[in-house]
Amino acid sequence: MSGLVAFFFKRQWLVYTAAVLLRLALLVYGRWQDSNSPVKYTDIDYLVFTDAARYVSIGRSPYDRTTYRYTPLLAWLLYPTTWGGPWFEFGKCLFAFGDILTGFLIARSLMEQAGFSKERALKYASIWLLNPMVANISTRGSSEGLVVAMVVPILLQVLRGRIWICGFLLGVAVHVKIYPFIYAAAVFWWLGPKSRNGVKTTESSPSKSSWPETILELVNRQRQALVTASALAFTLLNGVMFNAYGMPFIKHTYLYHFTRLDHRHNFSVYNTVLHLNSAYPSQASDLRVESLAFIPQLLLAVVVIPLICAKRDLAGTMLAQTFAFVTFNKVCTSQVSARLSSGFLAKPHGFSKGAESLDATNSCAGCDSAKHHHLYSILQTDHHALFTNNGRLEPAKPKQCNSHHNGAAQESILYSGEKQVW
Repeated sequence: MSGLVAFFFKRQWLVYTAAVLLRLALLVYGRWQDSNSPVKYTDIDYLVFTDAARYVSIGRSPYDRTTYRYTPLLAWLLYPTTWGGPWFEFGKCLFAFGDILTGFLIARSLMEQAGFSKERALKYASIWLLNPMVANISTRGSSEGLVVAMVVPILLQVLRGRIWICGFLLGVAVHVKIYPFIYAAAVFWWLGPKSRNGVKTTESSPSKSSWPETILELVNRQRQALVTASALAFTLLNGVMFNAYGMPFIKHTYLYHFTRLDHRHNFSVYNTVLHLNSAYPSQASDLRVESLAFIPQLLLAVVVIPLICAKRDLAGTMLAQTFAFVTFNKVCTSQVSARLSSGFLAKPHGFSKGAESLDATNSCAGCDSAKHHHLYSILQTDHHALFTNNGRLEPAKPKQCNSHHNGAAQESILYSGEKQVW
């Protein structure tokens, strides 16, 4: 058996082929479950994505789709799903490709930064590549696989010393999903006196540095490059989207998340309070929990953890930031396990050089991620059909509900006579 395992990991193409086949099998099974079971395999969010893409395909705003709270870029990327038939699965394939790309980047990071052999790096990367939970999330239609594929390269590029590329990727990632902005603090602080071109050097004595020198160190060229590149990418993308869709883009993509209430399928520490506030709004406190929840979350993820840990271990700091951000987030679902898993595996400096077996990392990633994985459940709800016989979109009026996904479940588009039962 050990010989078979060694044979498997010595051949890189076998590992990636197995990862692809796993996702293809889940896609095929998902089609079958969607057609034969009242509990659907496809994530409700995916219906929102594809409906928004249909609106874009006829020249309308993706925000005409109720509960679409994402960048229009996502709807544009899923444009092929409007072609009907098997093309409906295009977005899931795209997200699954993001999974595979993430696994590849994890392996590259371990080989380049931790000095692992290709075989050993593949063993660690396979915890991501062959993880059924990770594959399940992307093949159900969650965009987290695509987002993680944007976050892992940020770490890899900064460790390579390619700060402009790192900044550009950071700006794009924050545009697509807000949460990667927390990593800007860690990268910014890491690019201090201790690092030159991504390579750690000895720290100069603080007593020998004058105040002007200290200030110059805070705004060194690497940090300037990071801020400039990320700001340009973020501003350019937001400018294009704002020009195309106006204030609805700002409102739904960014502002909405500051006051979002979601007490369904939510494992957050604030879930009970949010649920009671929603059920009894007249008795709710004047202090808005959904807004105040950001204080401990951002204080830990953006200030405390980067200041204490970033210069010691950037990858470990990003992992700790992710864990803190998820723990104190208002909305905590199974998709966050994808962020945590990638953080455990992409942390090259935290691995013991003498740990030749895979058991140590399996224990770490499996134990902590399982805290979120075992809570995973599929939201069961009725779906309010949409309809059209003449190519005209006429969304049914959704029921009043404070839950993001419950609102999404009320509106599912049937376009140009194409019948899809959800």
